[in-house]
Amino acid sequence: MKLLRWTAGGRPVVGRMVDDSRAVPIAESVVAAAARATREPGWEAAATGDALSVAELALLAPVETPGALRDFYAFERHVATARARRGLEMDPTWYRLPVFYFSNPAAVVGPGAVVPIPPRAAQMDYELELAWLVGRDVTGADLEAAGSAVVGYAVMNDWSARDVQREEMTLSLGPAKGKDFATSVGPVLTTADEFDPTGGAMRAWVNDTLYTEADLSECFWSVAEMTAYAAESTRVRAGDLFGSGTCGGGCILELALTAGEDAYPWLRAGDVVDLEIEGLGRLRNTVGPASAATWRRPSEDR
Repeated sequence: MKLLRWTAGGRPVVGRMVDDSRAVPIAESVVAAAARATREPGWEAAATGDALSVAELALLAPVETPGALRDFYAFERHVATARARRGLEMDPTWYRLPVFYFSNPAAVVGPGAVVPIPPRAAQMDYELELAWLVGRDVTGADLEAAGSAVVGYAVMNDWSARDVQREEMTLSLGPAKGKDFATSVGPVLTTADEFDPTGGAMRAWVNDTLYTEADLSECFWSVAEMTAYAAESTRVRAGDLFGSGTCGGGCILELALTAGEDAYPWLRAGDVVDLEIEGLGRLRNTVGPASAATWRRPSEDR
């Protein structure tokens, strides 16, 4: 089942796709519907209204605001390239620990959303990732329990302001404002009974020009392993959202390292970014102009 959300009369509506272009509203929440579909393959939520053209809907992210948003670092090619940019070899610890950072649940947006360039940023970037949703609480690092708690998958764009991120992380903390301004998820949430996260083509386009080609099979850590690591000594809650980290070649940062910024310039206002994972659909967003607001300490004479 493919679940989605849209606004109608100022309120969010949950629905499911009935074919490639139409959806019906349902009574269940996204988490509840995805969890039941995963437990009972073939089950479909009952429609509570007529079928609607998806093209005419004001779509939201296909998940309710998550309680937590964890983003991993699971594709070796991406990690190796990013470290090489800083003159570093691969750290052996990466092969032992599926590390992650916490991003901003309040900044999750859906397909069609305009994503403004953050203040102070001149190096706006996309990041192509797999997202997954947990449908029940998990405590402890048990692989089977963690894997069975995953109820759905979507495409994720972990937007990045590279120059802001780079400056902040000289303090060995973060990322912070270089990351937490937007995370796009969509276009739908495909329930776990209908998607295999171990393989599938991953592609990205900027203004209809193909930038990225990768595959989910290149992910070093499994979804179950990453979820279990997150649940070690704590509780992962139903409704929490996860990201895999950027696939190899899945961002301008990497591409510009090999071909230069003339070939792969940083994103500008008006650019259209499409991300696609085979079986999950295509997520499209437009880059918006930068906000004029900039943080400033009352006195910066230090």
